[in-house]
Amino acid sequence: MSDLKYSKEHEWIRLEGDVAVVGISDYAQAQLGDVVFVELPEVGKQVAKNGDAAVVESVKAASEVYAPLSGEVVEVNDALGDDPETVNSAPTGDGWFFKIRFADPSELDGLMDEAAYLEYVKGL
Repeated sequence: MSDLKYSKEHEWIRLEGDVAVVGISDYAQAQLGDVVFVELPEVGKQVAKNGDAAVVESVKAASEVYAPLSGEVVEVNDALGDDPETVNSAPTGDGWFFKIRFADPSELDGLMDEAAYLEYVKGL
């Protein structure tokens, strides 16, 4: 079973201490199609849970990437600037978007584990 947690907006997080690595789910990247551009937040930006944090553009559409937790952006995946297609090939690995030092651990309670998320997307 995965150590990832998921939001209903199709973002995932992986905890690294008090920092959460954030990306989009395999389901989300499949819906988008071929990713051609990623706009990442600035390091130091304060993000609110479910607030706009990044943008991902594909051949089909542009879509917001929301922050699954509130906190401060402490790192971004600059490699996506040169290789945005990594979001398609490794959405829950090297295709991560940014890292947040999260402010409120209780916000984790609203996220789904992998089994619950897979059930959620079956209904979409």
